[in-house]
Amino acid sequence: MSTTNPQLRSLIEELKKAAAMQQAPIWKRIAQDLDRPSRQRRAVNISRINTYSKDEDTVVVPGKVLSVGELDHKVTIAAFSFSGSAKDKINKVGAALSIKELMMKHPKGEKVKIIG
Repeated sequence: MSTTNPQLRSLIEELKKAAAMQQAPIWKRIAQDLDRPSRQRRAVNISRINTYSKDEDTVVVPGKVLSVGELDHKVTIAAFSFSGSAKDKINKVGAALSIKELMMKHPKGEKVKIIG
């Protein structure tokens, strides 16, 4: 494991356990992406999420969501972290969740897209 952040380490372990227990490869993939060095982790703008998602989609960003752009449809977005203004923009139209909350809502990972 390359990360020293205890919260991130814990999340990666939970993702790996969920992947094995639920036979959901999406959680294993997200754990691998989060286990990269912080410089290689994804940072995604809201505009990109808006472009690659449709109304009522659920997306996960294995990294940070930044506030550039606007959402014009309802999207549920889960990420390891959000900039403050990104979370505000998302919650006006859709919902911003932690990856752990998303894992609880969709244990099998069905209909969840990875963006980044």
